Amino acid sequence: MERTGAQIVMAGLKRHGVKTLFGYPGGVVLPLYDEMLNWPEVEHILVRHEQCAAHMADGYARSTGEVGVCLATSGPGATNLVTGIATAMMDSIPLVCLTGNVNSWAIGKDAFQETDIQGISIPITKHNYLVTDIDDLPGVLVEAFHLANTGRKGPVLVDIPKDVFTAVTSVDFPEPESRPGYKLAKEPKAEDIERAAEMLAASEKPILLAGHGVVSSDTAESLVALAEKIDSPVVNTLLGLGSIPRSHPLALGMAGMHGEAVGTIAIQEADLVVSLGSRFDDRLTGDTKSFAERAKVIHFDIDDTEHDKTISPDLRICCDLSFGLPALIEAAAAKEHKAWNKHLQEVKEDFPLVVPEGRFMTRHVLDGLSQATKGEAIVSTDVGQHQMWTAQFYGIEQTRSLLSSGGLGTMGCGLPYAMGAKFACPDREVWAVVGDGGFQMTFQELAVARDHKLGVKICLCNNSYLGMVRQWQQLFFDKRYSAVAITSPDYAKIAEAYSIPYLRCETAADVDKTLAEARSIDGPVLCEFVVEAEENVYPMVPAGGSNNSLMHDPDLKSKTATGGSQ
Repeated sequence: MERTGAQIVMAGLKRHGVKTLFGYPGGVVLPLYDEMLNWPEVEHILVRHEQCAAHMADGYARSTGEVGVCLATSGPGATNLVTGIATAMMDSIPLVCLTGNVNSWAIGKDAFQETDIQGISIPITKHNYLVTDIDDLPGVLVEAFHLANTGRKGPVLVDIPKDVFTAVTSVDFPEPESRPGYKLAKEPKAEDIERAAEMLAASEKPILLAGHGVVSSDTAESLVALAEKIDSPVVNTLLGLGSIPRSHPLALGMAGMHGEAVGTIAIQEADLVVSLGSRFDDRLTGDTKSFAERAKVIHFDIDDTEHDKTISPDLRICCDLSFGLPALIEAAAAKEHKAWNKHLQEVKEDFPLVVPEGRFMTRHVLDGLSQATKGEAIVSTDVGQHQMWTAQFYGIEQTRSLLSSGGLGTMGCGLPYAMGAKFACPDREVWAVVGDGGFQMTFQELAVARDHKLGVKICLCNNSYLGMVRQWQQLFFDKRYSAVAITSPDYAKIAEAYSIPYLRCETAADVDKTLAEARSIDGPVLCEFVVEAEENVYPMVPAGGSNNSLMHDPDLKSKTATGGSQ
């Protein structure tokens, strides 16, 4: 059967179970948009900026584990995807990014809206393709989805010239999915698991460090089973949050630069750190010379290039955690660590998260949101102070519930992340926690929320600053504030312009009422919380400093401070 390139693309999307496609049209992709009208089972979401197409596809993928798909035209359409692609690459998120290009015979001639998106995206994709022969297109699409969602996951770009969309071929999709030279790490070596079990048996102060790999491999239940069998506390990276319920007695929350004090201290005092799917990001380790300096380190990772990149472990285990964790559970001896867990509980009591009374701070908002939703909502964030307070105060109870840019630190992703998640998970409650800086980068997507009556609740924490940058200027640049005070539009009028309900909260006493009202409204809601301007995130490890030099919250000394909900 002969098919055009456009028909092959749509058939390929259906073949891989794609139900939602985020995109923006343009000249060279018009043949594909015309063909979409024949495929109602694949819903196209018209974003208002291509960057948000990538972010929505990313949010879709993070919340489901499925491949997110985005589409843009050539030239500026393709380059507008770059930030979203790079964001997904840094966090190992499976995307297939489709771009159109000028006719194949015009490539390299500076044709109208021509850009070498394949060359541009080489460093920020797991793999990419420029398809100049229609006969190659079916196989490329099969490979793209296979590569994106296997091994260490990541974005794959497929660039298709306009004449390939209209060309015809009888070549079908290949079976089975394979790519010569693409080797997947799966089962660990038996001797490595045996050695890891021996190290656990000898440890008196173990820590399980659960990273994003636990989430992406769907092994959260195995993580909890291992923790309970060996009675080991669990510390999370930012993107590993949710891999163990925050209410679990062995969960210590996030560690690192702005992690909870107990998690960071636990790693520094441990005699064994078992890293599960974490790449030892600099925000976690601080000065690597003093990171976990008393501990031996076991590093489980699906990507062997992560071993020794930042930390040199005592035992390196390259495997898929869906094989590695069950094997370790079977091999490990049951054990109790009552003294170690009691000590860490005392540390937690000495250095709790605090919510100062008598003021209105972002911490009040996130603590209230956690209590209102019982940690069961999907929560996305932009990047900055509110992101760290969300990680600290929002007690995530299930996996794939925190959507946040960890590696690239992309402002503006919070709203489109939440929207992608709501398209993917319409029955779950979804909140976008954003700052006044990041929100102004992408709030044009409110039009999409309105058009689709998308029930995303927006928690806008407005402190009239680019808060994290201001905090650094306060602490490390002698309060010489430069380009951090930010003016905002009248958000009530913005919401009105997009026909979205608007709520405003100016006191801590009204937080619960505002959240309850927002949750009762069917559809999108914009909630603006006008919070204290110069609130700082603590604990804090200065950039490049040792985790031993943890700066504690000055509010711990205040008699009016109360512990957070988690």
